[in-house]
Amino acid sequence: MLTKRRETGSTLTIAAIALIAGTAAFASGQEFSLSIVGLPLTVDTTSGPRTITFDVIGDASVGTHMLGGSFAVESNSGFITDMSWDSAAWDQFPTDGGYAGNGNYDQVIFGQLVIPGVPPFDVPGPGSELGGVIGTFSVTIGHFTCGTIDFNLVAQDPFTLEVVDVNTGKFYRSSDGNLALNGASIFVLPTPSTLAVAGLAAVITVRRRR
Repeated sequence: MLTKRRETGSTLTIAAIALIAGTAAFASGQEFSLSIVGLPLTVDTTSGPRTITFDVIGDASVGTHMLGGSFAVESNSGFITDMSWDSAAWDQFPTDGGYAGNGNYDQVIFGQLVIPGVPPFDVPGPGSELGGVIGTFSVTIGHFTCGTIDFNLVAQDPFTLEVVDVNTGKFYRSSDGNLALNGASIFVLPTPSTLAVAGLAAVITVRRRR
């Protein structure tokens, strides 16, 4: 019986997934990707810290469903005070490395048990179709910050994404093809009215000093 559990900083789960899945099919020209979606273009932190969310999705030019993989996130931004990860419902093996500080998140491992032709394991979890959501990050940005935050996905070993084709029973890994990691950026800015008030206050202060 499979049990759902979280481990910190472990690569045991992903090794188990790879062992269960079997040997991946080797082929050139296969395209794989992880992408950040749903990140707002701007956020205003003048009234206090703000928490935003974004999803990570997986896709490939082969297969039908996501089987497993791992990645990390880097932004190296002091604007960020906290991050957390919530895996999708289909993820049976969530391993969460946790927030590493400075806008970076340690290794996230995800996966499910799929064995084509062996019921009930031959039916992938709903939502694990290619192009689906792997999970969601919640990011807290500190009070009254201003600037750009660039979120970048970072590949992890032994593979970043593995997919299965339920029609043929074949498995494919990103380590055997071409992997694209698509990050995203957000601009943290005060509202125009806040900037105007701040500018007026600065002018008044300078005049008083004179």
